[in-house]
Amino acid sequence: MKPSDAFARPGGSWIGQRLLRREDPRLLTGQGRYVDDLAPEGCLHLVFVRAEEAHARLLEVETQAARAAPGVVAVFTAGDLHLQGHAAVNLLVEDVTPVPLEVLAQGTVRALGQPVAAVVAMSRDAARDAAELVSMTLAPLPIPQGEDRPVVMRAAWTGGDVDAAFAAAAATVSVTCRHALVAPFPMEPRAALADGRGDTLTAWFSTQTPHRAREDLARILGRSLGTIRVIAPDVGGAFGGKASIYPEDVMVAWAAARLRAPVKWCATRSEDLLSATQGRGAVNRAELALSADGILTGLRARLDYPQGAWMPYSAVVPARNAGRILPGPYLLETVDIAARGLQDHRAAVGIYRGAGRPEAAMLMERLMDEAARALALDPLELRRRNIIPPARFPHRSATGETLDSADLAGLLDTLERETGYPALKAQVSARRAAGEAVGLGLSLYVEPCGQGWESATLGLMPDGSFTATTGSSAQGQGRETAISQIVAETLGVDAGAVTVLHGDTETTPNGTGALASRSTAIGGSAMLRAARALGAQVRAAAARALGVPEAAVTLGPDGVSAPGARLGWEAFAARLPAPAAPLPGGAVLHVSETYTAAGEAWSSGACLAVVRIDADTGVPAVERLAWVDDAGVVLNPMLVQGQLEGGMAQGLGEALMEGLVYDGEGQLLTGSLMDYALPRAADVPAVALFKQETPAPNPIGAKGVGEAGCIGIPAALFNAVRDALGPDRGRDLQMPLTPERLWRALAEEPAPEPTTRQR
Repeated sequence: MKPSDAFARPGGSWIGQRLLRREDPRLLTGQGRYVDDLAPEGCLHLVFVRAEEAHARLLEVETQAARAAPGVVAVFTAGDLHLQGHAAVNLLVEDVTPVPLEVLAQGTVRALGQPVAAVVAMSRDAARDAAELVSMTLAPLPIPQGEDRPVVMRAAWTGGDVDAAFAAAAATVSVTCRHALVAPFPMEPRAALADGRGDTLTAWFSTQTPHRAREDLARILGRSLGTIRVIAPDVGGAFGGKASIYPEDVMVAWAAARLRAPVKWCATRSEDLLSATQGRGAVNRAELALSADGILTGLRARLDYPQGAWMPYSAVVPARNAGRILPGPYLLETVDIAARGLQDHRAAVGIYRGAGRPEAAMLMERLMDEAARALALDPLELRRRNIIPPARFPHRSATGETLDSADLAGLLDTLERETGYPALKAQVSARRAAGEAVGLGLSLYVEPCGQGWESATLGLMPDGSFTATTGSSAQGQGRETAISQIVAETLGVDAGAVTVLHGDTETTPNGTGALASRSTAIGGSAMLRAARALGAQVRAAAARALGVPEAAVTLGPDGVSAPGARLGWEAFAARLPAPAAPLPGGAVLHVSETYTAAGEAWSSGACLAVVRIDADTGVPAVERLAWVDDAGVVLNPMLVQGQLEGGMAQGLGEALMEGLVYDGEGQLLTGSLMDYALPRAADVPAVALFKQETPAPNPIGAKGVGEAGCIGIPAALFNAVRDALGPDRGRDLQMPLTPERLWRALAEEPAPEPTTRQR
């Protein structure tokens, strides 16, 4: 069966329907339940005392006054903890020196905002007041900069003779991309609640990975997995910033166990900006060699990534992704790519929507536009000459990655046709010749969408409904809706008859969670397997109940039927013999399935942007955005549109507005929304979205979609701005493309400097 045939059935399909999100009525009417909404009887509140230096010896922590404050139950410092282990770091490359988290600073402060003490009190206000009474003595230490920073990760990818390619090249171009550090900034800041009153330590975390958090807690606290339960209730966004366990999570769980009471902590927005994981921050340099007719012949790239003061689970993922994705959608076998992770004294840097994919696309797409400029070729034509042709898929890249499927030519053709590209380019050129600062930019990208395994269970309940549980979790993507559509499609039932459970380690199967755009392709494939397995059980049992061959049984919204006979779902469930042992959740039929992906599903897309810069103020205006995305088989077009537009908003924020700024002493200068610029609704332009479906070779045929907007949109916007400035201005321009930076670039004296070598 072809992947695209997985959902083919007569009489209509749940797959491809713009089914309204089943989660929304509850969330939009205030019925959502986030960690801070939970208030067990007797709940205590925890507040952290944080370091005010980025690097210092911790000489003394004075807590006596805080302990005596009204309502205070306890004050803890590192010497109280006696922890047993460390949180895991995913060693995806060979050369990694893990830098584990510290729950509370001991001996040395490693980052501004690092927790030094924890105050537990009867109320949040009492804990905050007492925290003000804790004092510490710090002896500042030097803050290594640049090449003085310790290297904690190295990786390299090579193929072919790069030196020979550059020696023989007709032209070479080079770029440097400096990415600002950015904050994931979900609507719900981080939060943790734990209850240590029973034999089981129950923790409610605002997390993307409840099962991983449980495993980390077991290691750190020295407890067995069976004595820990982690629940992710409603989670108000994450974007990678809640993919790993935090020191604060561990402290709350430890305090709850120590005090045998419920303990809760909820971050303020400033705490999240100060101490939550950050994204991007890379400084990437590359040069590209080309033949006279514009064929890529060689690529050199050096990728430097900040790792912060400690490593979350996926710390090495951004650098690894950027390196292995290059040269992206282009057929180029000769590469020399090296990546490094550099430890510093700022907040940890982890995965953030895209996690290395945007950096790879930005580097490659800027090179492509510079090459088109150097060779006087149309940027679209240059890309078309170098894309991986359809016949080469699955394609083994120069970095050893297998790109499963794509139609890159189709993406470019659609973009050209739907935007009227030749005429649009001529219009932009004419406006620029008339004195306007306006430009057109393109980007073409590929993105790997998760690997590994995911689990699912599915049961028929006594009332004739179905309960589906997934090891994936949800933070607003519409996961419950998509899972119900998969089950409904496979069993032929109504999606409203399917209850979807997730996020609780006690009631859901072990799973990876929601990250890397993996939940539909991998988690959905696991649920598809479970639905097929349950369907087989139902058909066999229905054949016995109806006295007909299995082949005569049909499943539908109203129950099981055969010619001349029918049983409604509840009646059918009542006819089943009692199971030999109780089934999970009280089901009458139940299956468990695990799906392990043979490889990653690779999405792809192409973007076009037209940007005008106000000559007097430098303010950029995005006049036009067009985007062709290929996410394989689309389960729900409305959910996909929401994911694309949400990712686009974050990609636009990174390109034009966002950036965390530290001074030379490691102090954060952008610790609130007064200084850290997020895009508002009025800042987000309309986008023309076009769909292409190249099925992935997984059971569903789906690929990832949630990160695409952060990948393709920033590169197209940057290239449009470079085009608007012209070849002799803005060569050193970097993101975010703020009005001040653009105004200064427009004011530069045109002074051509050779960025190419031609023979």
